[in-house]
Amino acid sequence: MRKDGKRVTDANPMYTIVPHIMRERNDALNSVTVEIPYKPIHDYINSCRKQGRQISHLAVLIAAYLRVVSEMPELNRFVVNRKIYAHNDFKVAMVVLKPDSDSGSTMGKIGFEMDDTVSEVNDKINQYISESRQEGTSNSFDKLVGFLFGIPGLLRTVVSVLMWMDKHGLLPRSIIDASPFHTSLTVTNLASLRTNEIYHHIYNFGTTSMFIAIGMVKKHLELVGGQPTEVRYLPLGIVMDERITNGSTFAIAVHRMKSYLADPTLLEKRNENVILDSPFVKK
Repeated sequence: MRKDGKRVTDANPMYTIVPHIMRERNDALNSVTVEIPYKPIHDYINSCRKQGRQISHLAVLIAAYLRVVSEMPELNRFVVNRKIYAHNDFKVAMVVLKPDSDSGSTMGKIGFEMDDTVSEVNDKINQYISESRQEGTSNSFDKLVGFLFGIPGLLRTVVSVLMWMDKHGLLPRSIIDASPFHTSLTVTNLASLRTNEIYHHIYNFGTTSMFIAIGMVKKHLELVGGQPTEVRYLPLGIVMDERITNGSTFAIAVHRMKSYLADPTLLEKRNENVILDSPFVKK
């Protein structure tokens, strides 16, 4: 019995077998670049700014993905020890750069409710970034890493023990709560570093089944109204664990996410019809 998920018992038989063939997450990685039209997002953010609301590109993207997961709960599953589980919650891991270059960066995670609006997503991201950037602040993950490095000569052994405990569902709640590897989604905003999107690996340790890397805006020359026009796109490098659901579900999810990003005002309304995962789950 895991503390961070419930066992799914009604998965497609094919996807019950697949984890026995592809035993590790890095065996089962599929990757794709999805280019999102930039103008609707940019126009929406500018419109919010004129209303005195500061909404970030990152908030819009996460809110769109959250809305899709609330409609397609299979995306919020993970595989550990050849078994399929449904997450108990929805948390997103991300890296935050410290304002002082000597402080480097920190990694943590943010918890969201499945019916959060884009404004609520934005507020939670801002709070997380503000707290992470405070001088001298160490989050729970920083403290965990500091503790591990404080055990001379035992780091490799301790990490091996933690990975074994995670595999068998014995990891303490305190470590799961501190770990940025136990999440529904990991996001990295490489555009803030002025670099391109990448296909980032998904860690074998933990429960993350989806990784999205946001790259710098790209320009394509296209015919618009018969005239050559530069059109801007926001590229997303997406890596997913194909064992959690079938390819058609991933494809539909991408199309739905694009539709929300084509009109971000849809994300201002609370989702009143959140779909829960399969009733056939074991605690």
